[in-house]
Parts: sequence; structure tokens; C-alpha cells
Amino acid sequence: MSEHRAARRHHTLRTGMVEFDNGTGSSISVPCTIRDVSATGARLQLNSSLWVPDRFAVIFSSGLRKDCRLAWRKGRLIGGAFTDGYASADEQAAMMTADEQSRQRLGIGARVKAAREMRGYTEAQIAERIGVTPAFVALAEQGEADIPLYQLMHIADLLMVSVDDLVAGPAPEDADAA
Repeated sequence: MSEHRAARRHHTLRTGMVEFDNGTGSSISVPCTIRDVSATGARLQLNSSLWVPDRFAVIFSSGLRKDCRLAWRKGRLIGGAFTDGYASADEQAAMMTADEQSRQRLGIGARVKAAREMRGYTEAQIAERIGVTPAFVALAEQGEADIPLYQLMHIADLLMVSVDDLVAGPAPEDADAA
């Protein structure tokens, strides 16, 4: 649960729906405000004080439906962790604006760069090991290119960090200055 709460969230304030089974086989849909999202989950503010079970779905205004498990609850605020893990690039596009996606790419790139430097690798060494050009690594670290998941997994293995740390870990000290 802590890795989901630590994920970098993007402030949205969009409307959506929370849908769940009420225990009798009927579905209940409750309007909510999607306060922020990340690749691992969403923080929701319910528009009513209705009880929400441990498993529910969030339906975004784009029509995207993400199954969630309850990560935490505080009054009408609830944290939902996506049950299928990380949202795909297409799903994130439906959940986040282009500006929010850009900030997410920038954060991932900064965390990859910090981990690479901590292990003493150059951009060229990482590029050679994952089968890309050094220019691609530089662009990815600057947040200007998406790193495919299979390459991100390979980078995580090389740098001895988890994919969670690269995607949703704390921001490096100098990332905000960039």
C-alpha cells in the first residue's frame, strides 16, 4: 500500500463515477471528484457519504474504467489502487492531460538518470545494454521520450532498483529545478 501512496500524483479535479456491487448483485454508481491520479491509482472525493467496499471501479469521463482496491479511506476521501498494477500509456492518456503526462515522463526520466548516476553508468553504457541509442537515453532522461515498459524493466534490473522506484518513487532533489 505504501508504494501506491508514494506514487507521484497529478492534480486533476475531474468528475467521474465510483461503481461497485452492493452485495445483492446490483451495481451502485456514485458520482465523485477525481482529485488526482498516478500510474498506480487515484484519490477520489465522494460526493456522498455512502459506504464504498474494498473493491470498486472508477469510471473516468472519457469512459475508461479501472478496477481498484481500497488503499485508504478518510471521510469522503478514498485512495484506490489499480488492481491490474500500472495504467498503460493509453489509459494514462485517458486519465491525464498532455501536460500531466509530460510531468510524469519528466519524473520517470529524472529517476532513471539519478539511479544511473548512482550506479556509475553513462548514458552510452545503458543504451548499449538495452539496445537503444545514447540519444534516446538522453531524451528519455529529459522527459522528452517515453520509455517502453520492457526497456524500463531492463533498466531497473541493470540499476538494481524496482520498476516502482523508477515510475512512482520519490522525485530526485534536482528534478523540480529542471
